[in-house]
Amino acid sequence: MKFILLFAAALVITGAILYNRLIRGRNRVATAWSDIDVQLQRRHDLIPNLVKAVEQYAEHERTTLTAIAELRTEARRTTGIEERGEIEEQLSAGVQRLISLAESYPDLKANENFLSLQRELVETENYLQFARRYYNGSVHDYNTLTEVVPSNLVASLFRFTPSPFFQKSSDDIANVPLIKLGSIE
Repeated sequence: MKFILLFAAALVITGAILYNRLIRGRNRVATAWSDIDVQLQRRHDLIPNLVKAVEQYAEHERTTLTAIAELRTEARRTTGIEERGEIEEQLSAGVQRLISLAESYPDLKANENFLSLQRELVETENYLQFARRYYNGSVHDYNTLTEVVPSNLVASLFRFTPSPFFQKSSDDIANVPLIKLGSIE
């Protein structure tokens, strides 16, 4: 009888420890997503100003500017992490095209407002890249907890579900060189 009570106590304690690890993992994922969301919001706030700066010099690039504005709006409306990742990747490619337009417009390349926005955007993309890596690492750890024995038993009992990875790749735009008055920084 004593053995059964000790075994039951050990199961309850183990279950509580695993439950708390799952809670910490889920909270870490939520916090990491919040960091990504902050950087995405910052980028979304910069894009209209960048579009306006380019618009003054490259009026016939209206298609690119409109596509970026539409992607920004769609990204802000999308709530699913996987769908948002796809849209954000398209948005990054569009912003990269927008920044590369400066090569075709010397006056734009020399515009301080454009250069400042470009620097801020590259900085934001770098922060976003770090936040994405942290988020995906947190998701990996949490998802592993929900899948391995014995924590998967507690996870299924309390309906912990795996979290999706954020597959957005901001590496390309994060490495765009800053252009300043005909020289590359």
